[in-house]
Formats: sequence, structure tokens, C-alpha cells
Amino acid sequence: MTNKHSRKTDHLIIERLEFQGYCGVSEPERDAPQPMAVDLELFLDMAPAAATDELARTVDYTQVVERVTAITQTEQFCLLETLAERLAQALLSEFSVIKVGLWVRKLKPPMKGVRESVGVRITRQRHSILSDPTSDCPADWLVEHRRLLTPGRALDLACGRGRNAIYLAQEGFRVEAWDRDTEALEVLRAKAQSLELSTIAIRLVDLEREPEIPAALMDLIIVFNYLQRDVIPQIKHALKPGGLLIYETFLLDNYERFNHPRRREFCLGRNELLTLFGGLRVLAYREGASDPQRGPYTASLVAQQP
Repeated sequence: MTNKHSRKTDHLIIERLEFQGYCGVSEPERDAPQPMAVDLELFLDMAPAAATDELARTVDYTQVVERVTAITQTEQFCLLETLAERLAQALLSEFSVIKVGLWVRKLKPPMKGVRESVGVRITRQRHSILSDPTSDCPADWLVEHRRLLTPGRALDLACGRGRNAIYLAQEGFRVEAWDRDTEALEVLRAKAQSLELSTIAIRLVDLEREPEIPAALMDLIIVFNYLQRDVIPQIKHALKPGGLLIYETFLLDNYERFNHPRRREFCLGRNELLTLFGGLRVLAYREGASDPQRGPYTASLVAQQP
């Protein structure tokens, strides 16, 4: 089992990507393109790609270069800090990476005495779905365990705006996305259409009123930021033999420290998630918060149907 501080350490590095950028405090400097460069370090799990030799199992650095180039050649920035932040957030939201480090710089800065370059270095980590519900990034706990997943039929319960459903569809899964929030499902539908993802079946379902999940049909079930205890037996029965469950939601500690979620019964007790899914083989588990002052406090499980 993993501990709560585990992170992948594989890096994809792109050195000295050069471009003509528009960055400067003064308007004339912003209007005229100038030579710039950026070094990128992307943190991800490369084990699936190494095992299969398939490009689809990793980040395509050609696409990374194209995205960075598109931003730097079409947008203007007063500060290098703003440009660096724009690049970091774009890479975190559009690619399956956990963390990004970058060094962006002007190669011929308009100042005397500087013989090389001026620039900024920043490191940014993708926020958890739990701590940033408006993010379009898939959940860290899901991305970290991509290597365990074989594309098949997946169910995303309480899918919300669908960041995880979209991620799974892009990874080759046929996804059923269920939620009772009509507005959130419309956001997901629009995203899926814009990305031309035809493998997401969206369904309006109130699990508290109709918790009927077909038995033994799913290769993967994911649940994030949701807890309905009386549905858990059906979740277990819905997994095929060998099927995987990926689950993460709040602990009672989070309610006691931050008054979130709004009701205690929506939070897990300590070790409760392990008890609720007894009978499944535990592949990874963690509890707590990487930052005790800021949270969130969560329990996270990866388990397999025997």
C-alpha cells in the first residue's frame, strides 16, 4: 500500500524551447516579438508507456511544444511571472501531469550589462479535485494509478462536471457518467462534444432515490468527493472479477477542522473506507492530509474485485 505522501518521480524534460514572444512592461516591448526560451520539466508516471511502448500511455512532447508555442506566439504579457504562470496552468490542465517546473527567459533583454538572459523559474502542482472543485484537471489519486488501469467499461459515480470522466475517455475507456446535478452534466456534455468524445454516456441519476447499479458489468468504478453508504454494496457487486475501484472522499477530520462538507454523515471515519469495501483486495490506501494546516483530509483507496 502507498503512504499519503507518495508521488511519482519520473520527469519529461524539454530543454531550451525557443520562440518569438511578446512580453514587456512597456507597450512597445510587448508589441515587438523578441527572442525567448523556456525549459520544461513535467512530472508524471512513465511506467505504463515503458511497459507497453505506446505513445497513448504518456505525454506527447510534440503536443506540449505545440501548445506552448501557440500561447507564446499569440498572447501578450507585461511580466515574465505572468507568462510563466499561464504556461504552467495550461500544461497542468491539458496534460496528464502531476507537477510542472519551468524556466522562461528573455534571451536578449533590453538592458545594459546583461550578457546572457533574464527570466523566472516556477514550480506548480496540480490541485486535488477535492481542494479545487472548479478545476478541469483529473484527480491526482486517479492519475497516479493510471498504470493499473486497462481500458474497458468505466462508471464515474457523482461525476460532477466530468473532469475524471473526460480523462478516462481520453485514455480509451467507455465511460458512464452519473450525477443528479443537471447543470454540471450540461457542462460535461458540452466539454465532451467540443473534444469529440463519443465514448461518454451521460445519465441524470439521483443515487439516493434510484441506487440501481447493474451487477458485474464494470471494469472500473471511480467515486470522488461523494459518500452514500447504502450504495457501497452495489458498487462492489457492479465490478467484474478483476475490476478496479478508485475511491477518494473527505474524512471526519476535515469536517471538524474546516466545517466541510456541511454534514458529518458525508465524511468517513478513520479506516472506515477499508471496512466499507471489505472483501476487495486493497492495492493502495492512504489517509490524512499532506498539509495539516490547509487540508483537505481525505481517505483514498484503490481496490480490486477478486
